[in-house]
Amino acid sequence: MGIHSHTFVEEYAGLVGFGLDRQTDENTVIYYLQKFSDDALIKHLIPKLPNRALEDIFNLINRMLKENLSESEYHRFFLKDGIE
Repeated sequence: MGIHSHTFVEEYAGLVGFGLDRQTDENTVIYYLQKFSDDALIKHLIPKLPNRALEDIFNLINRMLKENLSESEYHRFFLKDGIE
């Protein structure tokens, strides 16, 4: 079994929508991100994106990681350092 998981999208049965309340917004973002990163979708979509969109996605994710995770959290949760 790999070190990454995407179980939320498989198990979530709640509302997918934005703007109702914080919990629904958080669940919707998790749902969208897991759907977006599905191997089949992302392999199909990435070649269609212009260079600017690739750069925007990279910069957005990188900025969010830097602003919201400590260095140790970045290594533990994003890079999964030390996890086999």
